[in-house]
Amino acid sequence: MSKKKIIYLAGPLFTHAELEYNLKLKDMLLNDGFSVFLPQEDAEDAAQERERQNQECIFRKCVEGVDTSDLVVAILDGVDVDSGTAWEIGYAYAKGKPVIGLRTDFRAFSDGVVNLMVEMAIDSLARDEAELLKIMEKFL
Repeated sequence: MSKKKIIYLAGPLFTHAELEYNLKLKDMLLNDGFSVFLPQEDAEDAAQERERQNQECIFRKCVEGVDTSDLVVAILDGVDVDSGTAWEIGYAYAKGKPVIGLRTDFRAFSDGVVNLMVEMAIDSLARDEAELLKIMEKFL
């Protein structure tokens, strides 16, 4: 039996809605047979935690999370991609890790789905959760 692939789930984590959506995606990916590193839990990256530990510690845990992952799933919703998510995408790209984008937001740039640099760094783009799970099948 092969080892479960580890996904680093990148996305904004600053509103209740974002935190809940991240948890929903994590559960969906766990149920699909993956292991998931979720910064809001595994790096303790939440507002209350930032008061207890310094930002460098959170940063290091997230870098280690990307380093030890097999691939990255990045939430690309919003007018512009979350800046932390964009950094995680670029870092994963530089490390040669596959990056799967998820953009459920129907807004688009005039010449692309998201920022050109982000769009060129991702391997596949899903427009909803069902399409994401279909793309993820090749990584099981």
